Amino acid sequence: MIEVHHLNESRSRRITWMLEELAQPYAVIRYQRDSVTRLAPPGLAAIHPLGKAPVLRDGELVLIESGAIVDYLVRQYGEGRFSPAMDSPAYNHYVQFLHYAEGSAMLPLMLGLYVGRLGDAGAPLQPRIQSELQNHLGYLNHCLEHQDYLVDNQFSGADVQMSFVAQMAIRGKGREAFPHLARYVERLEARPAYQQALSKHGI
Repeated sequence: MIEVHHLNESRSRRITWMLEELAQPYAVIRYQRDSVTRLAPPGLAAIHPLGKAPVLRDGELVLIESGAIVDYLVRQYGEGRFSPAMDSPAYNHYVQFLHYAEGSAMLPLMLGLYVGRLGDAGAPLQPRIQSELQNHLGYLNHCLEHQDYLVDNQFSGADVQMSFVAQMAIRGKGREAFPHLARYVERLEARPAYQQALSKHGI
């Protein structure tokens, strides 16, 4: 059976959600962040040397990186669902958003989070961080102005992968700043499979 090594309040939620969408049996092995440092416990390093979540084990295969895991699950178990056909023009945009979520969009959000903890010492960096946030979140907001989902207006693994970025953005910036992105988050979180993953495993 597939194992998801799942850290609370992390990107792991995307993997349990994707598996619920696929109706694929899986087991969750839970890890709890240290209440002071917020770091993952050492036990995660026994599964993968980086000691980061999520980690997926499927038989002999051990995978890290949520985008790679979502891509694998859709290819292995999707049976044509949750991604465009590989020979379609939309497939390239699907792959683009799978990589964009962590490769570009997540960086200014994480910088804003960590630099914000520096208080006045981080103030000189804030204008550039806020400019990048506006650039990336404005782009996503524009992409969703006339469609419900990112690729071909069909729900896909790219939406699962982008969900963490969108949720963080709305939590940090508010619904009014990016209204199309806010409605996108509501749409994603209303999906039965998302609700199932949330009820079973929390965040």
